[in-house]
Amino acid sequence: MLIGLGTLRHSPFRHSARTAMRKLLAVMPEEDAARASALASRVHLLESEDDAVVPSEFAAALRADRVVRLRYQDASGAESTRDVEPLGSIGKDGQWYLIAWCRLRDGVRAFRGDRMLSIEVTRERPPQRSLRAADLAIPYGRLRSVVEG
Repeated sequence: MLIGLGTLRHSPFRHSARTAMRKLLAVMPEEDAARASALASRVHLLESEDDAVVPSEFAAALRADRVVRLRYQDASGAESTRDVEPLGSIGKDGQWYLIAWCRLRDGVRAFRGDRMLSIEVTRERPPQRSLRAADLAIPYGRLRSVVEG
């Protein structure tokens, strides 16, 4: 578990992963915690110097069940402010995307985490929406939930 949590170091969920790691070690018998830490210390990840930094509010946007005001910069550099209804997130090759219903575009969109300039969680509750795989139009790979076996 420590290794899995350690892989989230640059993710939007890094703070929760760090907290979970501390809690996990705290409840383990001392000898087991020492063995788990020793094993985890031998596992290394090759990271790029320019790994994307995702705002920590990204995870808060998913947890809140609220409409989120997102200031975003697209691939061409154009900035926009959008009210979005978070539906989930996708991680691929070190990039994290917020999947949300975009009120500006009236449809599901994927917002890359490192292009988020600011995230403000509003007090408004969004309507219930379900996310269908067809809404994502992912041309490669297989989408898998982290809770799948």
